[in-house]
Amino acid sequence: MTRQSTQSVAPAGGFIPKQITSLDDTGLSQLWLQDLILKVLYFRGYMTGFKIAEEIALPFSGVSDQLLVTLKQEKLIEVKSSQGGLGGDGAYTYGITGAGMLRAREALDRSQYAGPAPVPFDVYNDAIRRQKSGRMTVTTRTMRQILSQMVISEAVFQRLGPALNSGSSIFMYGPPGNGKTSIARAFGNLVLSQSMYIPYALYLDGQVIKVYDAVSHSLAPEGGDTGNTSALRPNVRRDLRWVKIRRPFIVVGGELTLEGLDLVFDDTAKFYEAPFQVKANGGILLIDDFGRQQVRPRDLLNRWIVPLENRVDYLRLHTGRKVEVPFDVLIVFSTNLPPKDLVDEAFLRRLRHKIEIGDPSFEEYREIFKRVAQDKRIEYNDQGLAYLLQEWYIKRNRKLRASHPRDLCDQILDISSYLAVPPSMSREMIDSASRAYFVDL
Repeated sequence: MTRQSTQSVAPAGGFIPKQITSLDDTGLSQLWLQDLILKVLYFRGYMTGFKIAEEIALPFSGVSDQLLVTLKQEKLIEVKSSQGGLGGDGAYTYGITGAGMLRAREALDRSQYAGPAPVPFDVYNDAIRRQKSGRMTVTTRTMRQILSQMVISEAVFQRLGPALNSGSSIFMYGPPGNGKTSIARAFGNLVLSQSMYIPYALYLDGQVIKVYDAVSHSLAPEGGDTGNTSALRPNVRRDLRWVKIRRPFIVVGGELTLEGLDLVFDDTAKFYEAPFQVKANGGILLIDDFGRQQVRPRDLLNRWIVPLENRVDYLRLHTGRKVEVPFDVLIVFSTNLPPKDLVDEAFLRRLRHKIEIGDPSFEEYREIFKRVAQDKRIEYNDQGLAYLLQEWYIKRNRKLRASHPRDLCDQILDISSYLAVPPSMSREMIDSASRAYFVDL
């Protein structure tokens, strides 16, 4: 599957985080923000006022400068040097004092989080709901574009578009190697062409929940600038505690556990990591190879009943408190196992779209092989394919799989390179490739 271009980033549902102009606008207490600055200085050493403001993602003028003035008055920080010029107080270099270190250590005992100031939890919930309307609605034309690299039966193709538009849930099942994961990734390429805002972190009951993840999220350019995707550009007039990302496409597989679907508290760092479905809010969560997790499939499915029905999820703090969070996720279950071994009728009823991705027909297999051979610069001919199908499929009662042409062509390339001959679909080359690839189980 060839990755589609994602350079054109659609607006984030008309939502732009309002610019911070005062401490009250942050929704956080001054004492908490003072502790955040002290922790940043404790870890980073000497920093200018402008750099401190950038680290905590709050404006210097009217916000960070006031916090620094209070910390200086309380002798928790001190000015070490001035760079002069027109920078004013923002150009001063600050250092933490002995008293500041004591208070910083007390704050670190509660939480070692030292980064962009978090956003209040209720503000995040409202923002996710407001950005829900920014999703793109796909048409037949759009679907043909994003699936143009794949050979899919028309019957299956016509079911995929409505499933994607539902924004709810899809259960894709069928034999391995027929493109379930590739289809889901094609969906991901589509959502990656749109953007939204998420906060770096959330604030709830004195606790910090880290949301932005550089591994799971891709930065989107601010405005029309496609070159610089830095989220903290000084000329951006908005709340810098939010980062503009491409709508998320997050994949989890055998590593998924029930614990990974709740707030994960780091006993050492003393702050939370948001679970997969929260990081995927506004986008797609693909549970690949469903049924291969260490936890029982039914237990995982039961965990999804409330979110799928009510479009809200409930997360639990280590204090025992439960909080409600929007569940604006298209969740895709992809499995090679028979549905009867995984789910019951009651749960299947809750899944909006059930789509079987079956084996390709002979004509579809031929089209896939032609495309792959052309892409890999292997001379294609129908006689070679007919020999392959007769000798290695029909005679041996072997099922066709959509992934076989790619793998067999790779085998042909390996063998032709070793023999120093041009890659071709001769009978000898097909036999050598097939013997190396197929295993009779």
